[in-house]
Amino acid sequence: MGYVFPPQDPVTLPVAGSDERLPVRRILCVGRNYAAHAREMGKDPDRDPPFFFSKPADAIVMDGETVAYPAETSNLHYEAELVVVIGKEGRRISLENSLDHVWGYAVGNDLTRRDLQLKAREQGRPWDMGKSFDRSAPIGPVHPASAVGHPSSGEIKLTVNGEVKQQADLAELIWSVPEIVSILSNFIDLKPGDVIMTGTPAGVGAMVPGDVCAVSIEGLGEITTTIGAAE
Repeated sequence: MGYVFPPQDPVTLPVAGSDERLPVRRILCVGRNYAAHAREMGKDPDRDPPFFFSKPADAIVMDGETVAYPAETSNLHYEAELVVVIGKEGRRISLENSLDHVWGYAVGNDLTRRDLQLKAREQGRPWDMGKSFDRSAPIGPVHPASAVGHPSSGEIKLTVNGEVKQQADLAELIWSVPEIVSILSNFIDLKPGDVIMTGTPAGVGAMVPGDVCAVSIEGLGEITTTIGAAE
């Protein structure tokens, strides 16, 4: 069998402490999963069923890279997030067994064209152009759960040019990692290489070209992204 044109190279993430790479299938994201962030976005933080959106796998950006200020926005936001990587296929996974399907964890940054997202929300349209654009998902090395366990607490922090903008604890997630995995698996088959961004704390805000954004999570290290000139 031949191809009409060459297929894209597979998207992979580094594995902490290893030369191996982890293949990425897709990126799934949880919306408004910290109460304070839900409030700052003008929404009720009660435990309504979680909702999900997605990014393409090739939106991933490695630690230390520069991301050009994206087109068609004047309000690029940062969002620090705990990233969960699935390593075992499953559907309708029970809450009790959900962590058996998690291979590891990483630090992430859900870059967002906030003006486009909010306009789409107001018009009842999908968020894709606000969330799913090129190079919108800086993600760090994946730490195997076998090495770091399953973090349910610990500081998550984001700085811009050294100034703290977001600071919270993973324990403040409205929907925990086991709950997210279990609920999401009721809608779709989860498969190895699925990456889940679990939501961001309060304090989201805008960046401009030249800004250096750093995200850290206790036990998982730090990633840094520089915002470059506009596309």
